[in-house]
Amino acid sequence: MKKPLLAFAFAVLNLAAFAQFAPQAGIAGTSAIHKDSSIFINWATACTITRGWQNIADQSLGIAQVGDSTYVPGPAANGIVSLGDGGQAVVTFAHPIVNGIGYDFAVFENGFIDQTLKPGTAFLELAFVEVSSDGVNFFRFPAICNNDSTAQIGSFEGTDATKINNLAGKYLANYGTPFDLSELSGIAGLAINNITHVKIIDVVGSLDARYASRDSEGKRINDPWPTPFAQSGFDLDAVGVIHQNQQVGLVNINLANALAIYPNPGVAGQAITLSLNSINPTTVLVYNTLGQLLHSGNAQTQTYILPQLVSGVYWLTAQVNQVTYTQKIVVN
Repeated sequence: MKKPLLAFAFAVLNLAAFAQFAPQAGIAGTSAIHKDSSIFINWATACTITRGWQNIADQSLGIAQVGDSTYVPGPAANGIVSLGDGGQAVVTFAHPIVNGIGYDFAVFENGFIDQTLKPGTAFLELAFVEVSSDGVNFFRFPAICNNDSTAQIGSFEGTDATKINNLAGKYLANYGTPFDLSELSGIAGLAINNITHVKIIDVVGSLDARYASRDSEGKRINDPWPTPFAQSGFDLDAVGVIHQNQQVGLVNINLANALAIYPNPGVAGQAITLSLNSINPTTVLVYNTLGQLLHSGNAQTQTYILPQLVSGVYWLTAQVNQVTYTQKIVVN
């Protein structure tokens, strides 16, 4: 029996190694959030940039040049700043980001699709994301990249979003890559209900071990490289806030117990129930991934029935005492 068991174990490990993550914007199951969605209740207000090289392997070209830190504050699609190989940006906010239900903030880049790319791929430049509650100590989201690590993705080649998780730049322009602070809960030195700084660090997508960036599992991250141009590396557009503390100082809010949605995932054509757990929000809103409002209602009791939905991905928001709760809904 040893050989069948070993074969089964190998198959399980192999499957895990090539886990599929959320697909590209516009495809069912995506976690991408459109810039116009009312889920975003605020945006970064300030940014500092440390530029990286246009090509870390040929530093004679100098550092990235396009854009500057003034392009980042405010809503997405107001221009980009290129970080260059290994460059970074630190953004701050009018109010601290807090850990709410679902995703808490999203990072925007300018990925694109055109006819030159392999079907099912997009031109995506990636970046690590770290957060801090004191502006000194930063903690990184556990990034995974399952791209091929034997053949370099060229300067103008595409990437499959389903192989990428917890890396900014996963989605097309105008769609934010969201992050959930609950993934960093329990880390000493980090208050996930008082995030004051978000750091975005360009991934050097080279497979050359001298320059390569590595994911949380130690794998070299393969993305378009080199990009030896003035507009090189990760192109930061904006950082949108989904959950924030609008009070001065740290307020401990147990958002995880504020509301529940069931079933989630749901089934097309069947009712979905919102349980308010003794909290009555003034409004209940449902949006699609394009940011279009599909439903608006007022909840007066602890149980609220949502309208029947067709297959797809949706975002529900409910506002309670000036705090906005947000959760993703998947309907199969």
